[in-house]
Amino acid sequence: MRNRNDALAAATSTQFGPGRALPAARPEEVGLSAERLSRIDTVFEAKVTDGTIPGAIVAIARRGRIGYCRAFGYRDRAKAAPMHTDAIFRIASMTKPFTSVAAMILAEEGRLQLFDPVARHIPAFAGVKVAADAAGRTTIAPRAEMTVQDLLRHTSGMTRGLSAHNPVGKLYGEAAVQSRDQTLAEQSAKLARLPLAYHPASVWEYSVATDVLARVVEVASGTAFDAFLAERILQPLRLADTGFHVPEAQHERLAEAPDETLVVGEPKPFDARRPAKMVSGGGGMVSTMADYLRFGQMLLDGGTLEGANILAPKTVAYMTSDHLGPIARGATPDAYIPGPGYGFGLGFAVRTAQGLAPYPGSVGDFFWGGIFGTHFWADPAEQLIGLLMMQAPSQRREFSRLTRMLVYQSIAN
Repeated sequence: MRNRNDALAAATSTQFGPGRALPAARPEEVGLSAERLSRIDTVFEAKVTDGTIPGAIVAIARRGRIGYCRAFGYRDRAKAAPMHTDAIFRIASMTKPFTSVAAMILAEEGRLQLFDPVARHIPAFAGVKVAADAAGRTTIAPRAEMTVQDLLRHTSGMTRGLSAHNPVGKLYGEAAVQSRDQTLAEQSAKLARLPLAYHPASVWEYSVATDVLARVVEVASGTAFDAFLAERILQPLRLADTGFHVPEAQHERLAEAPDETLVVGEPKPFDARRPAKMVSGGGGMVSTMADYLRFGQMLLDGGTLEGANILAPKTVAYMTSDHLGPIARGATPDAYIPGPGYGFGLGFAVRTAQGLAPYPGSVGDFFWGGIFGTHFWADPAEQLIGLLMMQAPSQRREFSRLTRMLVYQSIAN
C-alpha cells in the first residue's frame, strides 16, 4: 500500500508550516530523471507488499530543492495507519550529527577546543584507566589523554553499551550505561568509573562517546543539552518536529517498528511519547523528513540556511574531512561503519575514495544512520542530500545501501 504524495505535495509550506520545508522542484529542474526515479517507487512498493518493511519515506534534495519525496506503506502497520510524509521517526544515532554541530558551535566561540582533555570539562575522567586483561578488571594508565576530538571521531577508547565482544562492553551492560533513566551527568560519572577498551586515539570504535560529548556541551555552555540544541540549532533552522520526545498532540504521527523487524540483542525503539530523564546526544532524538532535510541542507550549504548561520563554512569542511588517517578500526559488530572507502570526520563517516564502497557516491560525501532504520547522506559534489526514513531495524543496512544505489542511478545531469 502506497500513499501517493508527489514531491510538490510533500514539500509545500501548507503541509509543513511556513518556511519549514525546502522548496520543491520537478525532477528535471534539479537534474533528476523522472523515469529513473520511478524505480524507487517500484522497489519500495514491492518491499512493502511482500512484508519486508512496514513503510518508509525516501526523499532527495538537489541544488537546494526537493526533487523527489514519496511515502510508502504504513506508519503503523498494526493499526493499518498509512505512512505520510510528515511522519515522526526515532532517528537514534542520527542524533549524533546534531551533538557534533553543537560541540563545534562552542569550539567556534572558544568555549571548548578539540584538543581539550575531556577531564577539563568532566574532572572524573582524569582518573580513567584502560582494561588490561580479558575480564576488564586489571587496568593500566592510558598512553594519551582522551580529548574532545576523540569524542567527536570515536577514538575515545570507549565502546558500546550493547557490545559483548570485549570485556568493557560487558561491564557497560552490567552498569546499564545506556539506561534512559539517568541524566547525562550521571551517565558520564558512571562511565568515568569504568575502564576504557582501548588507549585514546589508538582505535576507531563506535561508542557511547557522543553521549559524553553532550555532557561536555552542557558543561561548556552552562545550559542543559536539550535547551542548547533548541536555542542554537533547532529554533534557528525552524525544525519544529525535532526533539527528544513527541508531544501528545502529535502522537498519531509517530512511526512504529513491527516486532518482527527488531534485532535480537539490540535496543527496541524507545517510548518517544514521553520525556526521558536521559536526553541522549548519541541516540535520543526524533525528527521528520522535512526537518532532517533542512538540517542536511544547512551542512551542505556550509553552515547556513535561509539566513540562519549555525557554523562557518571552514568549520563544516573541517568536520566533514577524514580525521582517522592510519588509526585502526575496532572489532565491533558495527565495523562495517564507516566501511570500505570511508574514513570518519567529526560526527560523520566521510568518503575518501571513489571506489571500494559497495554503493556509489562521491569523494567527500558524508553520512550517518540510526539503528531503527533511518539514514542520510550529503554529497557536496552533486549538491545532493539523500534521506531514508524508516522504522525497521533488521533492514537498516540493506536499505541504506539500496537507497543509495537507487538515488544515484536517478541522476541525469
